[in-house]
Amino acid sequence: MRVLRRILFMLAITFTVIFVGTYCVDVALSFYAVRKAPAAVRILPSDLRDQSVSEAPGEKVTYVGYAFEIPWSDLDEDQTMSYPKDRPKKASVDLRFRSGLRLLIKAIPPREWANGLPKELKVSPHVIESAFGQETMKSDYSFVKTLYEFNPERMNHWAFSRGGFNRDELMLLIKSIALSKSADAGIFNLKDANYKGFQQGDPQVRQDRILVNLYSDDGSVEMILFQKDYRDPKGVTQPEINRIVQSFRSASPIGSTDPGISKR
Repeated sequence: MRVLRRILFMLAITFTVIFVGTYCVDVALSFYAVRKAPAAVRILPSDLRDQSVSEAPGEKVTYVGYAFEIPWSDLDEDQTMSYPKDRPKKASVDLRFRSGLRLLIKAIPPREWANGLPKELKVSPHVIESAFGQETMKSDYSFVKTLYEFNPERMNHWAFSRGGFNRDELMLLIKSIALSKSADAGIFNLKDANYKGFQQGDPQVRQDRILVNLYSDDGSVEMILFQKDYRDPKGVTQPEINRIVQSFRSASPIGSTDPGISKR
C-alpha cells in the first residue's frame, strides 16, 4: 500500500507539473499570437458615414445571376470577360471600363464558410459548430459578422479550457487571413432590402482595391473595385459603391449567362 500511495503521489505531482507547464505555454502562445497579428484584426465594423446614392448616368447590367446598376457609362464590353470560359454557367465576371477602372464580381454558393471550414481544418461540422456556436454557424453572414466583431482585446488568455484557447486563437488566425489590405482603412457595415454585408476600404483614402461582400440565404457575392489604373483623380466614391449595392438583386433565372445591358 505504501508503494501504491507513493506511486499515486508521484503521478499526481507529474500530472500537475505537466498541466501547469502546458497551461503556461498556452498562455504564452496566446499573447504571442496577438503580438504577431496584423493591425487590421483590431479594426471592428462601423456604419458608413456617407449613405447617399450616386445619381450619375450609368447602366443596368446582369451578370453571374445578378442584376445591378453601375454608375459609369464607359463599360468596355470587348474587354469584359466572364469565367470559367469553358462552361455556360459563369461564376465570375471582370468588368473593364475605358477609364481604367475594373470591377470583379464573383458569385459564391451559400454556406461557403460553414461547409468550407470543416474541410480545411479536417474536422466534422459538429466540431466547428461546438467551437463557434450554432447561431454563429447558421449562415455565412452570421459567421463573418462574428469574425469581424472579434478582436484581440476579447481573447481570454487565462481560460482553463483548452477549447477556449482554440476558439479564440482560431478566430484571430481566420480574421488575419480573411481581411484584405484594404481593411486597414476600415471595415463598414452594408445593408439593403435583400442583402447584408461588409465593405473593406474607405474611398476617402485612395486605395488600389476596395472589397465588398454581400450575403443572403441564397448565396453571397464578392466585388472588388480595382482602381490602380483608374484615371479619374477623385477615384471611386462611396455614393457610387452605394449605387451598386442598393441596386443589387438576384436575376431571373438564377445563373443566367446572357448579360443584359441598358442605358439609364
